[in-house]
Amino acid sequence: MKKYIVLTVACAFLLGTVSCNDFLDNEPRGVLSETDVVTPQNVDGFVIAAYASLGNDHYDTPFSLWPYGNVRSDDAYKGGSGTNDIQAFHFFEISNNVRSDFGELDRLWYLNYVGIGRCNKAIAALNQLTDAQYPNKQKRIAEMKFVRGHFYFLLKTLFKYVPYVDENTPIDDYPKISNRAKTDQQLWEAIASDFEFAAANLPSTQSEVGRPKKSAAFAYLAKVRLYQAYEQDDNYTVTLINPATLQKSIDAANQVIGNYTLESDFGYNFLPGTHENGPEAVFSIQYSDNDGTLFGRLNYGDVLSLPQGLGCCDFHKPSQNLVNAFKTTSQGLPMFDTYNDTDFNYNQLSNYKVDPRLYHTVAMPGLPWKYEDSKIYQESWVRSPGTYGYYASLKENVPVGCGCTVNIDPFYGNSKNRIIIRYSDVLLMKAEALIELGQINEALPLINQVRQRASNSTILTGSYTSNNFISQYQPGVNCTWNQDFARKALRWERRMEFAMEGSRFFDLVRWGVATTTMNSYYSAEKTKRSYYSQAGFDHGIEEYCPIPLAQINFSQGVYKQNNGY
Repeated sequence: MKKYIVLTVACAFLLGTVSCNDFLDNEPRGVLSETDVVTPQNVDGFVIAAYASLGNDHYDTPFSLWPYGNVRSDDAYKGGSGTNDIQAFHFFEISNNVRSDFGELDRLWYLNYVGIGRCNKAIAALNQLTDAQYPNKQKRIAEMKFVRGHFYFLLKTLFKYVPYVDENTPIDDYPKISNRAKTDQQLWEAIASDFEFAAANLPSTQSEVGRPKKSAAFAYLAKVRLYQAYEQDDNYTVTLINPATLQKSIDAANQVIGNYTLESDFGYNFLPGTHENGPEAVFSIQYSDNDGTLFGRLNYGDVLSLPQGLGCCDFHKPSQNLVNAFKTTSQGLPMFDTYNDTDFNYNQLSNYKVDPRLYHTVAMPGLPWKYEDSKIYQESWVRSPGTYGYYASLKENVPVGCGCTVNIDPFYGNSKNRIIIRYSDVLLMKAEALIELGQINEALPLINQVRQRASNSTILTGSYTSNNFISQYQPGVNCTWNQDFARKALRWERRMEFAMEGSRFFDLVRWGVATTTMNSYYSAEKTKRSYYSQAGFDHGIEEYCPIPLAQINFSQGVYKQNNGY
């Protein structure tokens, strides 16, 4: 990370040597009014700028939220050269010394609001045109509300309370609007309303990839309603799982189910090229490596996770706890209560029965890297094995021979799309809502559909995963299908299906089990890794990030800080 700091300082110095007077003393040759800019010919520029924000993250402010959704949970270690390498992420990993002055949090907040601001500007511009002037007006507004809803969803899950601004909010009023102007539920409603508008006004198909469809809006609406249903008090304790809101989530999911299919092999979701925008991808961020620009439009937010032996920088490492969780019983079911009693050993693969999704999620020494038989993952590829172990994350990475990477020294960016919502997520969201409503028999086939696909996911991994063994749930045969068991099965399924995709911690918070889960995890990790000695999760504080201090200062104290910071 030193290279980034040096370049930033150098650029600041160079800029500081240029006199501002050289610019201020020049008379402008002309001024464009808003009416000159907002024309049917130009308005798509506002829309494109908003879409561009979806990929405008950075390795220390990734929109995939891997430091906050994975490293902050029991799924991943930070990785890198040691605990001081992007130290803020280390503090999130151990839930200790998390502070409001972290620049990473401030930049993440800022970049999300840049995206929101661009959406607001695009919507305001579109509203100045008539349908006759711009026939795609309602569709484009719907697209912008979808994108805006996405940015607000990220902010809401990170910070809980954030200021809400839309196309009707004057820019000068932005710092005057409190992050508590809307209650927790009111903010969820505002986010949901964007997706409701999008669902009502988007077409069923789009001729251009990357633009959301009606079904994508319903899928995101189902997600928002599911999160909203778990109502929390001021101490972040779940006090009510609202059945009416759960039903709204189910209703939205029903508008999606049947419009997509699961990939035949789980791994196809995470391959570049012909598998991108596949049958399971409900909405994806589009990237490119050969678009006429210097480096292309690469996924720069996830560049740190490539193993050191392939480039840089060996961050975002699957935890031993996560790897252990993929072990299965002699009946092919999860080892719910005993999975972490002994550690999975990658040198003794034949000793275990495992969920096949393990080998699509976790790279381990001795096995092919990303299905390439000519590239065997080596222990020597690992940067800090004594601290973070030998595993690496596979899903966001690409095969070496894909032709989709660009060397941006010292990093290798890739152009593989990042899926925001997969069809399996919609199936499991509906299953979760049904279980909480007591409709467990309706949830069973949805979970089993996902497990069946997992069982079949050996096309890419081939013979080296001959110990795969996963079964469907069969009430009265291999399980007792009551609400408690169904809930446990659903939550386990989400962990296996979406491991290392940035959602684990937010699931734990939604369910109200973050404190117990994380402190149990820390207790076990303290016996294996010395840097966990100070780890501990404080209920009522650690569930959400602090509001960035720089933003509180920007608002001149209007923003209220979250608990405990």
